[in-house]
Amino acid sequence: MTPGKPAAKNRTAAWAVWLTIGLVVVGCVAAGVLNNDGDTTVSAPAADERADSVAILQRTSAEQGLCYGWELVDYYDYGAPLNVGSNLGDGVAVEENPGCPRWVQVTANIGYVSESSESNDFARIQVTGSPDIDSADLWQVERGLERLGLTEDVFVDDPGWAITRAAVMLPLLAAEAEIVPPAAATPTPDAASPSPLPDAGSDLLRDRWGYLLATVGLLLLAALFVTVGVVQRRRQRQRRGVVPAQRAGAGVAGRTREKA
Repeated sequence: MTPGKPAAKNRTAAWAVWLTIGLVVVGCVAAGVLNNDGDTTVSAPAADERADSVAILQRTSAEQGLCYGWELVDYYDYGAPLNVGSNLGDGVAVEENPGCPRWVQVTANIGYVSESSESNDFARIQVTGSPDIDSADLWQVERGLERLGLTEDVFVDDPGWAITRAAVMLPLLAAEAEIVPPAAATPTPDAASPSPLPDAGSDLLRDRWGYLLATVGLLLLAALFVTVGVVQRRRQRQRRGVVPAQRAGAGVAGRTREKA
C-alpha cells in the first residue's frame, strides 16, 4: 500500500459527509416551501364591488365637494398596493392627486400568516386625509367604521368586501364629524293651507250617545205602557157603567109585569 492512499480515502469520506448534509438542508428547505399550510393571499375586491363603490362615491363627492378613496395593502408584499379606488375611478388613488385637493381615504393593511405560525392574521385600518383636515376628525371617522361593524375581524375575513364597504361609509362619517356638510335633502313641495275641519258636534252627543239612546228608548217604552194602561182603564170604566144600566132596566121591566 502506498502512503498517499489513506489521505485520499479520508478526503473522499469528508466530501461524502458534507454532500449528505447539504442534501438534507436543501430537502428541508424545499419541504418547508412546498408544505406551506394555509393560503396567505389577500383577496382584492370583486369587479362589481369596485364599480358600485365608484358610482356611489362619485355622487357623494359631487354633493359634498370632497374626494373619497380606498387602499388595500398586503402587509407582506412590499410592492404597490393590492388595490386602490376612489370617486375618480377604479385604480385611481386620491392621495396627492391634483384632481382632489381635499380628500379622505381608508387604508386596510392585511397580514395573513401560515397555520403553523404562532402569530395570528391581522388587519390595520387607518383613515387619512388632506392636510387641511384635522387629525381628530379623521380619528372620529376611523372609530365610526368600527361602530358600523367594520371591525378588524371583518377585514381579515373578507378584505375585498370590507374595504369597499368602508369607502362608501366615508361620506356619512365625514358629515357626522362635520368635515363636510351633510348631503342636500330632497326638496319638499310647499305645504298647502289646511282645509277646515268638519263640525265636531256636541261633546255630549259624541261621548254619551249610547246612554242617550237607551234613555230615549226607555222613555218611549214607558209612554207606551202608560198609553196602554189608560186605554185599558177607560175600557174597564165603560164596562162597569154599562152593566149597572142593564141591571136597572131589567128591574123596571120586572116590576111592570107584576103590576099588570
